[in-house]
Amino acid sequence: MNRSNYNLQRNLKSIFYVLFIAIMGISCQQEERPQMSLQNAPLIPKPNSVVDGSSSFKLKPAMAISYQEGQSLSQKVADQISKEWNDLTGNSLKVNTNQGASKDAIVLKATTVEANREKYNLDINEDQIVISSGSPEGYYRGWQTLKQLIQLNSSNNIGNVYIPTGTINDAPNYEYRGTMLDVARHFFSLAEVKEYIDVFSTYKINYLHLHLSDDQGWRIEIKSWPNLTKHGGSTEVGGGTGGFYTQEDYKELVRYAADRFITIVPEIDMPGHTNAALASYPELNCDGKERELYTGIEVGFSTLCVDKELTYQFVDEVVGEIAAMTPGPYFHMGGDESHVTPKDEYLTFVNKAVAIIKKHGKIPMGWDEFTAGDLEGNSLAQHWHTKENAIRGQEKGGKILLSPAKKAYLDMKYDSTSTLGLHWAALIDVKSGYDWDPDTYIDGLAKENIVGIEAPLWSETIEDLDDIEYLAFPRLLGYAEIGWTPSKDRSWDDYSKRLAKHSGYLQKMGVEFYRSPLVEWETQKVLK
Repeated sequence: MNRSNYNLQRNLKSIFYVLFIAIMGISCQQEERPQMSLQNAPLIPKPNSVVDGSSSFKLKPAMAISYQEGQSLSQKVADQISKEWNDLTGNSLKVNTNQGASKDAIVLKATTVEANREKYNLDINEDQIVISSGSPEGYYRGWQTLKQLIQLNSSNNIGNVYIPTGTINDAPNYEYRGTMLDVARHFFSLAEVKEYIDVFSTYKINYLHLHLSDDQGWRIEIKSWPNLTKHGGSTEVGGGTGGFYTQEDYKELVRYAADRFITIVPEIDMPGHTNAALASYPELNCDGKERELYTGIEVGFSTLCVDKELTYQFVDEVVGEIAAMTPGPYFHMGGDESHVTPKDEYLTFVNKAVAIIKKHGKIPMGWDEFTAGDLEGNSLAQHWHTKENAIRGQEKGGKILLSPAKKAYLDMKYDSTSTLGLHWAALIDVKSGYDWDPDTYIDGLAKENIVGIEAPLWSETIEDLDDIEYLAFPRLLGYAEIGWTPSKDRSWDDYSKRLAKHSGYLQKMGVEFYRSPLVEWETQKVLK
């Protein structure tokens, strides 16, 4: 063999050897990529449709998110996702347009706008994650699903996090999936409410109803009636110092919620539950005499003076100032437990208050007692107590929001050993709170007239964020799923297994949740 042939063969052997090593390296890398099941991911709420990809996507320290150029709303949600990505992983997520989007990227893909603006498709392959939707709301709901996948599969090192590949097609069963926070009986700071939002937004809750006034305190600044907060906001249940939100605080909260596609619903309870207002302005009382501030928890003893024109000036100016700061469609006027207001006066007040709310461009909303008024359609009755009231609201052309006290009140104790909460409606353990169907809860109430569900948290017994979390979590996760997932796809056995795997996730978010003995939690550490 001559030297040239020898050298040629030696070079070919070297090339083949290098190629073999490269191929083996690629093969090993492929074998090292874990095969994961998207079907088995313990997501809450449970998605409508999941198709496995049987592989995995590896998160990288340096990734990007892209959106279609010229879509300002898509850019806004991309910026929000980027911020939350940084909070979640400690790494940056570069935001750019779709040009050049390739590997290691989250892509927001625009599709046809649909009536259900929260509908989304999440497609995860080995190289890229695509969230498709016709609306920014859909992108954000898809991101919350992705966020859960990351948290549920994460370790301290983001470079070692894999999530399963596959496709999720998803949309909510009900448009309204909310929670209410009573900031009147005990006041909660702006920072505390924001932290609460951060947790429940992960589970696709999209309405936060704020109970801003009651006998024990007035919590929102009204510039035309300044003594409401100066005097009426100065105390709370038990005699604490109370507090209130300035209008700038409230606007900031509205913005913060809107960035997470959560709508704020303000409530000024009237004509009852008004002692804080009556103590602040004696002229709102029929006898013109000042009332003492109240720090107890009894209900039904106060009422605005229905016969005075000043009362309706008060309502008009209060509703007007709050409505001007609230982009959402609803204004909640309370209307419950007004026991000392004569029935004919109660009806007169409701009718005038409803007209004022409509004048300011909002849909009137109230607890189910307010259906006694002349609602004339385009109203929202919040069922909490009497099923007949809900049916009456439907008959008058209104929609119904379900918050049955026996099933959905977060301030009810889990059981007789619970350290916080009340029990006048029921003891609501995690299973009881989950195991009911809004579609069939009230005989004769048509599903098309149900806008959704809300889980109220009254604050007679709670004073800080830890207390909020103890009563709200994990029950609020179940209410989130009831509102999102069709009843035919829900079961307690399946849900409880998924819920058990959210123990670590809730711990990572610093949530002081109640470890129900009905759930086989993944870890045994008791937080509270």
